[in-house]
Amino acid sequence: MEIHHFEYGWITPTLSYGISVLGSLLGLTCAVRVREGKTRAQRAWWLMLAAWAIGGTAIWSMHFMAMLGFSVVGQQIRYDVAMTAASALIAVAVVGIGLFIAALGRPSIPKIVLGGIFAGVGVGAMHYTGMAAMRVDARIDYDTTRVALSFAIAVVAATVALWLVVNVKGALAIVASALVMGIAVNGMHFTGMSSMSAHEHPTAGDPSGATASNLLVPIILAVILVVIALIYAVLAAPNEEDRAGAAYLDARMADRANASAPEPPPSPHGLAARRTNFPSSTRRH
Repeated sequence: MEIHHFEYGWITPTLSYGISVLGSLLGLTCAVRVREGKTRAQRAWWLMLAAWAIGGTAIWSMHFMAMLGFSVVGQQIRYDVAMTAASALIAVAVVGIGLFIAALGRPSIPKIVLGGIFAGVGVGAMHYTGMAAMRVDARIDYDTTRVALSFAIAVVAATVALWLVVNVKGALAIVASALVMGIAVNGMHFTGMSSMSAHEHPTAGDPSGATASNLLVPIILAVILVVIALIYAVLAAPNEEDRAGAAYLDARMADRANASAPEPPPSPHGLAARRTNFPSSTRRH
């Protein structure tokens, strides 16, 4: 059976790449705040937000958007809602655990590699769980070599992403890193998709489950809400430069208040006391 991965042309891959770059951008921005956190609780909070941004938006939302361009000629495609939701939770959970391994505490290369292996294998599992959630009246087979290649890409991409999370600073570096992460995530996804082949069943039947259009609206709304919440969290929380600027302004205001304070006038009682303390012989002359 003939398979199309780009049924709507370049619309779905372009949108999926944009979503993955946006999620990576937010995740890396949250990662910068992790390094600026003063307490373990603050760093854990920013790591959790980074997991939602990278795992939920950059990886899983990109995956679902790209899946909209997948079709089997002459067949309807439905989705198992429970398995689709499970794939989203897997993406957030494995990325979160990988981030905690690599970034919480003192970062090191072994921790980054361990976190990358865990997150990469988990992202691969998320990808194939999402593909298994598809319901189509055909037998789906996978090419073992391409499946292994997709897992290898996922592990390498996750390891590089964790290294970027730990090391990248500056707006330009964050944007460039997000563009690279978007390429890696999409490369892993479409490599995995290319491993699929569909074969006709002897008996035809209509698959059960939700259509892509049924899931599209709630998923888009969820992504928008998550992105708005992440942007608000990033903008509302002061960063290191904001704290340094506030401390500088406080110091300048304190210096100005001290400089403008008038000198106290001499006490007239003090002058009178000095006159009364002159020796009596000096007063008579």
